[in-house]
Amino acid sequence: MAYWLMKSEPDCFSIDDLASKKTAPWDGVRNYQVRNMFRDDMQPGDLAFFYHSSCPQPGVVGLMEIVSRAYPDPTQFEPKHEHYDARSKREEPRWLLVDVKFKSKFERPVLLDELRKHEAKFTGLRILERGTRLSVTPVSAPHWKAILKLAGEKA
Repeated sequence: MAYWLMKSEPDCFSIDDLASKKTAPWDGVRNYQVRNMFRDDMQPGDLAFFYHSSCPQPGVVGLMEIVSRAYPDPTQFEPKHEHYDARSKREEPRWLLVDVKFKSKFERPVLLDELRKHEAKFTGLRILERGTRLSVTPVSAPHWKAILKLAGEKA
């Protein structure tokens, strides 16, 4: 099993949105590195932190499970959709997604500022690296356990 951190802006799609839907496609990713992680590395059963980004208090707000293999993101083919890609063809799709399932919302989020306060403990955690803008990043098992502990959750 692998661990991930997946970012979403809460005004676009939040942990509460996922909780109400139970399962949802993680669509709209338009980065080749992330697409390749979806395709090559993510497996059903992997776990991911749900991270609220681009908001007043960014941070890890809950847990979700990867519940599908990667498959073509249908939004790339919808001309009126904000994630439309005119260069992507149905017979050769560019963009993939995975389905995620809500597991839990933290009673107390682990904010980015808190992670930075413990930066020595989180060496190598991509979200803390300067210039890292990927919306999906792998998380090591020790970092996974440490973030759960900060959230007051059981590993």
